[in-house]
Amino acid sequence: MEAQTLNCPNCGAAISSDSSKCQFCESKLATISCASCFGMMFIGNRHCPHCGAAAALATPAQLSVLKCPRCKVDMTPIMLGQTAIRECEKCEGLWVELAAFEKICADRAQHAAVLGAALPAPHSKPLDVVPVKVQYCPCPQCGVLMNRINFARCSGVVVDVCRGHGTWFDRDELHEIVEFIRGGGLDLARQKEKRELEVERERLTALRSTASGGDVSVDFHSVSFHSDDERADGVSAARGLLKLLLG
Repeated sequence: MEAQTLNCPNCGAAISSDSSKCQFCESKLATISCASCFGMMFIGNRHCPHCGAAAALATPAQLSVLKCPRCKVDMTPIMLGQTAIRECEKCEGLWVELAAFEKICADRAQHAAVLGAALPAPHSKPLDVVPVKVQYCPCPQCGVLMNRINFARCSGVVVDVCRGHGTWFDRDELHEIVEFIRGGGLDLARQKEKRELEVERERLTALRSTASGGDVSVDFHSVSFHSDDERADGVSAARGLLKLLLG
């Protein structure tokens, strides 16, 4: 579902419902994240223009106040549906703690499994081919610089992750990940992991065959592999899912 075109309440210019600022008068618009897909929409919309879910107002969450890793201002703790997150009102980024993100992934993956072929095919967002200056940001909770990781290794959505505390999403990144998951992206990621494992096994078999002929000395202890369960089956469990897809 595409974003709707509405009018700026200040100057009347036509604007997209997922815009946070009028490009003509530069007025900041009252927006909120959808509790279902985390896409941005105007406060007052009855339904999300992206996924069609009924709009729900955010309510205060019982979370400690943390600084935005980008803007260094206090983030607002809010409840979006059943999810407690922190939102920066300045840049509209989201800080989602580990357990909350695991639940988001698991719930949306279950949704994808139930709907199956009724869902649109997931699309991978192409990574920038032009080199850009990467800005690493610190974890709001421990202050350590976070790792930048391509979610599921094939989504094209690069997020900032602190393995012990949570994930930082710049504006629209969480929405893009949810759409990727709902389209079956995690299933594709698991298939990709299995294919890579098969290639590694074939390479190891070839090395063993060569070594047994006396041509090459191979240190098999230096070749690292993971089991099918560890690399692929973790998608079905929330904690294993993040270990597999963010690792």
